[in-house]
Amino acid sequence: MDPIYVTGHRNPDTDSIVAAMAYAALRNALGDREYEAACLGHVSDETQTVLARFGFRPPKLITSMHTQVHDLDYDAPPILSTAVTVDRAWRVLQEEKTAAVPIANEDGTLFGMLSQEDVAKYNMAQIGSSRLKSVPLFNVLSVLEGRVLNEAGENTDTIGGEVTIALPQSREELLFQNSDSIVLCGHQPDMIRRALEMNVNCLVLCQAELSEDLRQMDTATCIISTPFDAYRAARLIFQSTPIGRICRTDNLTCFHLDDRVDDVREEVLKHREPCYPILDEYDLVVGVLTRYHLLRPRRKRVVLVDHNEASQSVPGLEEAEILEIIDHHRLADIQTTNPIYVRNEPVGSTNTIIASMFQERGLLPSAGMAGMMAAAIISDTVLFKSPTCTDRDKRTAERMARIANVSLEELGRDIFSASVGHRSAEDLLFSDYKEFHIAGHDLAVAQITCVDSPRMLERKEEFLTLMRKTAKERKFDMVALMLTDVLLEGTQLLYVGDDDIIRQAFNAAPKDNILFLPQVMSRKKQVIPTLSALWG
Repeated sequence: MDPIYVTGHRNPDTDSIVAAMAYAALRNALGDREYEAACLGHVSDETQTVLARFGFRPPKLITSMHTQVHDLDYDAPPILSTAVTVDRAWRVLQEEKTAAVPIANEDGTLFGMLSQEDVAKYNMAQIGSSRLKSVPLFNVLSVLEGRVLNEAGENTDTIGGEVTIALPQSREELLFQNSDSIVLCGHQPDMIRRALEMNVNCLVLCQAELSEDLRQMDTATCIISTPFDAYRAARLIFQSTPIGRICRTDNLTCFHLDDRVDDVREEVLKHREPCYPILDEYDLVVGVLTRYHLLRPRRKRVVLVDHNEASQSVPGLEEAEILEIIDHHRLADIQTTNPIYVRNEPVGSTNTIIASMFQERGLLPSAGMAGMMAAAIISDTVLFKSPTCTDRDKRTAERMARIANVSLEELGRDIFSASVGHRSAEDLLFSDYKEFHIAGHDLAVAQITCVDSPRMLERKEEFLTLMRKTAKERKFDMVALMLTDVLLEGTQLLYVGDDDIIRQAFNAAPKDNILFLPQVMSRKKQVIPTLSALWG
């Protein structure tokens, strides 16, 4: 069963990452073993610090929820070698009830495709030809269910030549004009002797044995015995040809497991192949795809935590099946095809909600998980100083800290005193960056929580240059950066955009693209609603 991904928003913060991990752990503990936490972007230094402290690794990174080839119930028929006989390949095509099978090189990469049509064309071509091109002796023995009767045959590797059936009334001088022949005969001692004297390439005894005197003859002919009659043996011997010679190798259309199904459909519409080979990331053949498989693709399944806005979620979300949403933000524009479970509560952290869900189900998170959840609540409520923080957040954080046997004050120092001076402006700006679409206006608001905003302001021009570039490239009306200082209990707001909008929104006069907002700690509750009210 494919996993159900639990994922937070893009440019994930600590609350988003931990919420995904905690909810996946909760569902798996309840017996739903298919839940898997995932993240949509770079894991920040702050989050890395929290994960490392409690002994966890970052969750799996995913970049798309688009339906891909590996989401399809494609066929996985046997992948044949180029050396396999036509006879064996035909049986595989019939047993698997498939129109074509992939042919692979020794290293597993694609060599070609063999279809029923290819086999039919080969067999029809043999009607007008009696010559068998040189094939391995083992191939001939396989299709004829034969055995070698003499030493010369044991030393033969390949056989080929004109295939001739020696009928009782046949004239020897017409049958054996040269030694480049494969002669099929029954109990016909004179014919057998003549063939051995001429050293034909191969003598096939059909339902017959070799007499002792003929066995003693000095000959270079490979002698084979088969239980089939001459007519059937003559047809079967052409089925010993390796399929590498008759399969299609040119202009093959193939797909990879990570190809989008929408793109695959467009390619399939351009061609009329019965099926198409599928390759993995190493170009190894893993299966075949037909038009039938594209009719009802299996969509990825996802649970959204700490967001419910499409622009903040994973690309391709519209192609996925959303099962649940657990969030503490405003309701946005996510749409679903079926009714789903939604839990949205006005608290300061998604982990506060998930901790309640642990309690409601009679489960206690592990000490390490509880420690991470406490850290996530501290991070998202800015050490309980954010206006989004509630008494419930505080009580939950204290309970999780007791389970983990850690100090909230110590956790807070670890989270907010981490040095950010060595990180690039781009890394800092996009570490907690969200885009919004409000009443026809597009904007982005990033936030950096720190204890040394004056030091961060030394990089003001560096930030503004990057913000102007971002606004121009993405055609945003405004890009803002909140430098939220835990010690000052306020935010230095850097912005690029209309000065009048900032002046009206916060009732203060900005100067040189910067404004200090005392007691402003929350993007969600204090900045976005203010801009929404003005633009709305």
